[in-house]
Amino acid sequence: MTTLQIGDLAPLFKGVDQDGQPRESKDYTGKKLVIFFYPKASTPGCTTQACNLRDNYERFQSLGYEILGISADSVARQAKFQEKNALPFPLLADEDRTVIEAFGVWGPKKFMGRTYDGIHRTTFVIDEKGVISDIIGQVKTKVHADQILK
Repeated sequence: MTTLQIGDLAPLFKGVDQDGQPRESKDYTGKKLVIFFYPKASTPGCTTQACNLRDNYERFQSLGYEILGISADSVARQAKFQEKNALPFPLLADEDRTVIEAFGVWGPKKFMGRTYDGIHRTTFVIDEKGVISDIIGQVKTKVHADQILK
């Protein structure tokens, strides 16, 4: 779905997290970053994915990775999702889809014979220089950390 490729510079972004605090790409300068885009907070697949990353968070931290989740949900919905699942990483509330569209993960989807526009579950791994080092489009929610840290 995305037109971004491994080796491209990651798009710059700005937004607010689940607490209404500003977050932007420059906050992660010099750090490795995992950005995971997910369709909707508190749905079964998104919860499984986020909790798998939560359960492996120390592993990510020990390897120098920060994690940022992004969906088009509201600040309030992101806050509830984070609190309910004790997620140790921030969740960006991208209601106007600026970041989602910059990364090219918004587009047509099919579910039960119906076509609609939505977020394609996609994860980007970005190195310390802001270069995309991996793109995971076929996310396996139950073992997503292993996909990233392969």
